[in-house]
Amino acid sequence: MAVVWAVLLAALTWVSVRDDPPTVREQRSLDQAGPVVDRAVGELVAAAGDAVLALTPARVERGCRVTPFADGATLARGVDVVVPAGEERALLERVADRLPAGWGAGVRATPDGPRLRADAGEFVTVEGRAGTDGRVRLTADTGCRPVGSGYATPPPGAAGAELSVLAEALAALGRPAGPDPEVLAAPCPGGGVARTARVAGGAPPLSPAAALARFATPVADTPEVYAYRRGDVAVLVDRAAGDSPVSATTACPR
Repeated sequence: MAVVWAVLLAALTWVSVRDDPPTVREQRSLDQAGPVVDRAVGELVAAAGDAVLALTPARVERGCRVTPFADGATLARGVDVVVPAGEERALLERVADRLPAGWGAGVRATPDGPRLRADAGEFVTVEGRAGTDGRVRLTADTGCRPVGSGYATPPPGAAGAELSVLAEALAALGRPAGPDPEVLAAPCPGGGVARTARVAGGAPPLSPAAALARFATPVADTPEVYAYRRGDVAVLVDRAAGDSPVSATTACPR
C-alpha cells in the first residue's frame, strides 16, 4: 500500500506541475512574467487613447528575496501620460474603464491623490498614479520573482513616423546628431506595436516652447514637461526626469 500511495502521489504531483496554473508568484520566473508585463503595457497604451504618452525603459532590480534562501528580481515597465492639468483623475478613470473586465480595474481616492489598481493576471500588478501638472504614471510590476533566464525586451518591429518626428524635435531644440535613439515597444491588444523612440539628455536647460511651438499647440507647457502631438505621434520633452529625455511615440492603432 505504501508503494502504491507513493506512485500515486508522484503521478498527481507531475500532473499538477504540468497542467495546474500557478498559485503563488514564486512559481513564475521573470522570463515567464515578462511577456505578461509587456502585454499589460500595451493594454495601458491602448486604454490611454489619444493622450500624449511615452513608454519608459524597463527596470529590472535584483536583490529581493523570493524565499529566505533564494534571491530574486523585480520587473517594472511604465507609461508616462500627459493631459491638461486637472484632468488626471478623469484619465485614470478612462483607462480603468477601458482595461479588460477581468482585471478588476478601479480608481480610488488616497491621501496621495487618485490611484488606479488592477490585476493583469499571473500576479502582475497594474497601478496608475496622478502627479502634478497633468502628469500620470501607469505601471505594470511583477513583484519579486525567480530570475530564470531573465527579461528579454520585445522587438520594436519596423520603424514608424516616431523616428522622423523625434529627429525634427531634436533639431529644433539644437541638439547635435548623436547615437541612434533607444526604441521601446509593447504589443497592442488589437495587433500592431506601440513604439517610443527616446534620446536621453535631449531636453535643453531653457523652455522648449519657443523652439517647438511652431509644430503644434502644446498639450502641456510647464517647467517640468512640454508635450504636443505631431499628427499621430506624441512628443514629450521631460525636464523633470533624471536623464531629461525627449521622446516621440506612436501609440496603438485606434
